[in-house]
Amino acid sequence: MQDQILQALRQNQADQAVQLAQAWTENAPQHAQAHRWLALALQQQGQVQAALAALQQALLLAPDDAELHLQQAGLLLAQRQFDDASQALQRTTGLNPNALDAYVMQAHLALARADADEAHRLSQLAAKVEPDHPELHALDGMVALQRGDADRALALLSAAARAMPDDPRVLYALGSAYLRKDMLAFAEQAFRRVLELKPSLTSLHGLVVQLALRQDNTGAALEALQQAMRLPEMDTPVMHRLGGELALRDGQPLQARDQLLPLLQSLPGDRQVLQLLLMCWQRLGREDEARAELDAVLASDDQLHDVWLARLAVETVGSEAATAVVERWLAAMPDHLPALEARMRLHDMAGQADQAEALAQRIVAVQPDRISGQVRLVDALLQRDPAAAVTHVQALIDAAPDAARADLRTWLGEVLDRAGQTDEAVRTWLALQAEQAPQRLPLPPQAKAPPSWPPMGDPAEVAGGASAPIFLWGAPGSGVERVAATLAGASPVFRSDRFGAAPPDDAFQNYHTLQDLASGVLTPERLLQRWREQLSVRGIEGDTVIDWLLWWDNALLWALRPQLPQGRLLVVLRDPRDMLLDWIAYGAAAPLAVTSLSEATEWLVRALTQIANLQDEDLYPLAMVRIDDIGNDTHAMADLLSRLFGRALPPAQHLGPPRFPAGHWRHYRQALSSAIAQLTPVAVRLGYPET
Repeated sequence: MQDQILQALRQNQADQAVQLAQAWTENAPQHAQAHRWLALALQQQGQVQAALAALQQALLLAPDDAELHLQQAGLLLAQRQFDDASQALQRTTGLNPNALDAYVMQAHLALARADADEAHRLSQLAAKVEPDHPELHALDGMVALQRGDADRALALLSAAARAMPDDPRVLYALGSAYLRKDMLAFAEQAFRRVLELKPSLTSLHGLVVQLALRQDNTGAALEALQQAMRLPEMDTPVMHRLGGELALRDGQPLQARDQLLPLLQSLPGDRQVLQLLLMCWQRLGREDEARAELDAVLASDDQLHDVWLARLAVETVGSEAATAVVERWLAAMPDHLPALEARMRLHDMAGQADQAEALAQRIVAVQPDRISGQVRLVDALLQRDPAAAVTHVQALIDAAPDAARADLRTWLGEVLDRAGQTDEAVRTWLALQAEQAPQRLPLPPQAKAPPSWPPMGDPAEVAGGASAPIFLWGAPGSGVERVAATLAGASPVFRSDRFGAAPPDDAFQNYHTLQDLASGVLTPERLLQRWREQLSVRGIEGDTVIDWLLWWDNALLWALRPQLPQGRLLVVLRDPRDMLLDWIAYGAAAPLAVTSLSEATEWLVRALTQIANLQDEDLYPLAMVRIDDIGNDTHAMADLLSRLFGRALPPAQHLGPPRFPAGHWRHYRQALSSAIAQLTPVAVRLGYPET
């Protein structure tokens, strides 16, 4: 009878299997296996509750059968009765300590509870049964992923996926590991395979679309979206919003507008819908339609902050029409801080300083630590009484919680700067730097220049012309992060992960590299080999990359000149005296410690002297990216980099907060006299004026 039931189940003839099993239980009601097979047949028929009842009867007849408890756990899991399933699995392993599947299922339950330690313990128990089982590679990979060790997770899950290529759990975890490493193409491929195996995982459809978009592959994103929306449960406002975004990206603003406009009713306050619709109306030249549609939404609900912002965006900045919109906004939401801030800015644009200051007072009355209002009040005090402005900011610092004081102290330095108290500004910034130094990286070591360098290799022989690696670096205060902001949005091979939570494990990240090269512990060949190995982990094929370095030293040329002559170094540069001022005031992209002004100055002099030597002696392909006059101009930065790379690059959305203008160091001739004297010779070598 068992063979007949099994054959029916294999042929997906669940009804016949149930009939056979029921006949068996009627003929042998005391036979536990008859009830077990009835449970299996009922489960395949979709009758989970009936299957559980049949299995319970089997357990009454054979309470010490570990396989029955394991089967019960599977049925309970299907019913999402996790606590009962866990108890059934514990009974299974209690009866059979070698029940590998029970350990694996318990470990997955632990992972679902985010209990990585318990999952790891269960995996170790299972390893005593069958140490090389691919399920255990998968489990250990999922544990590593939950613990944040993406590299180990990737290695283990890749091995598990090779052994179990059609297991959606493994592929989903593998996709998550790729995503954690920002390897978008691999993540997309893994998640697409999961959807092939389980099309019902609706949440994954949107993720696949987003991954394609993040790779600027609009065609693949559209294809994935169309596939998703064939499922009734995926025909949602969120997916229509995504469809509108894709149509807009594809240069079809009218189609995008038609898809997005109904969402003003179903998602009236959705910021992304509003932003997309504003772009559609702008490209179509339908400002009147925008006013009418947004006013209609506000007529139904005038408390929607983002709709008011969208309505204001339709009008010319500073115009009478913009003022009228803000007045309506304030009438609807009298104490709403963004509305008050918008009106304050309009007063300033109209030259109505007293009215703007009055609104600033009103803003801080609502929220005393609101920075917009406080900044405007301090600006007013700086015009009338600079000393009072300094006192006001100091009072804010004294009243602020510890977490907010660092930013306020940086601002205090700016206010002292504007008040002409440069000595006090420097003291304020250096005191803050000294307090933060224990939480920051020490200054990278620096090597002395050797009597001679190894000869440059021949790029054609070394690389065959197929690679073009670029290293990006800028000393503290150079503003290198502004260049990085533009490259991040313009190049798929740009990598900034050295500044993140999971940096690559190579010699460019290691402070001991210079010492290891000098002692022979690290060979130039191994340095570049390890770098290339890490590139593949970072989602780079070959070695065409723009690699933003944490530090630079000319001693790296011992490896780069012979082994990577086809490379290029981009050094971001400003007047070194401005760089020092920027560094002590605002810190740097690389969180380097400033324990004293003299130490920072000497280190910066040595670092920039190396760059001057690099340029003067033509030691390696080099491009100086001078950004002194760029400021916060995103288009100017894009134009500069477009000329450098020989192709048009789009501007970044923003380059960061404003900093001191070029040449501001001259206000600090007295406060930083010794440091400026030390930096001036290398500044002149790099092409800057002496005074």
